[in-house]
Amino acid sequence: MNDTFAGFGAGSLREMLRQMLLIRSFEESAEQLYFQGLIHGTMHLSIGQEGSAVGACAALRAEDYILSTHRGHGHCIAKGARADQMMAEFFGKETGYCRGRGGSMHMADVGTGNLGANGIVAGGVPMAAGVGLSIQMQQQKRVALVFFGDGAANEGAFHESLNLAAIWNLPVIYFCENNHYAMSMSIFKASKIENLSMRAAAYGVPGVTVDGNDVIEVYRATQEAAERARHGGGPTLIEAKTYRWKGHSKSDKQRYRSKEEVKEWQERDPIARLAQRMLEANVLDEESLARMQSQVEEEISAAIEFAKASPEPDPGTLLEGVYA
Repeated sequence: MNDTFAGFGAGSLREMLRQMLLIRSFEESAEQLYFQGLIHGTMHLSIGQEGSAVGACAALRAEDYILSTHRGHGHCIAKGARADQMMAEFFGKETGYCRGRGGSMHMADVGTGNLGANGIVAGGVPMAAGVGLSIQMQQQKRVALVFFGDGAANEGAFHESLNLAAIWNLPVIYFCENNHYAMSMSIFKASKIENLSMRAAAYGVPGVTVDGNDVIEVYRATQEAAERARHGGGPTLIEAKTYRWKGHSKSDKQRYRSKEEVKEWQERDPIARLAQRMLEANVLDEESLARMQSQVEEEISAAIEFAKASPEPDPGTLLEGVYA
């Protein structure tokens, strides 16, 4: 094993690759099901961003928390969610994580520390400060990591939350998935600075920019931030530069970017990059890779069948979980 993978066991590398393959397969299948009219509403796909989700969550402990976004399917899977219960939620079925009430944008799995996604841009960012304060007041060794996009980094809630976390030294990791577009707005038109992580300096906390399509680099940056937070060092701002291959949502015609730009980023596919490096380091062979891909496809197929066979929610339970 070469220096690129120093500190990593073969098993942990294979699991990261498997999770990225599972996220990709889940979202590609969900997209096809949407086109077939089996899934309704909208969805925001993170195809191309699997490295940031898996690298970040792999660096956390099981008891740590995450808060997600409207583009959060990958976060859910990387934190340990089951594909069948996620797919059932997509179908609006009773067996889904939110009993069919949340759908694509509002997935949560408290059992794995996933406190939920949010359809409001930057909606989870101030919540993360509250979670961090709770951890601190209970004197726990947990960490809260909040995912958000480059568009959310221009919201006031981002600045207020990061400032508060810095003042109170809260155990929060602010993880910006900079996929270069806030809906259709290019980051180069929305920000004067080259790296959004530079904003951390204004609040007196560490800020780092990483290649979001390099799962190993993401892991190492997140692990360092988590250890700092866990031992009283306060928050860190991590910016992972990545790219979404698909549109903002299902209604996006993508007229704001060129096919050449998309193709250029597709050549930086985080899954292909890790697989190739593992093959070159003899951590993986072609037969094992093919078997892993086949197993992932079988898992997704089983998840779809589980969702289709699951019962619809009883309309009589509509008000359950609603607070007055």
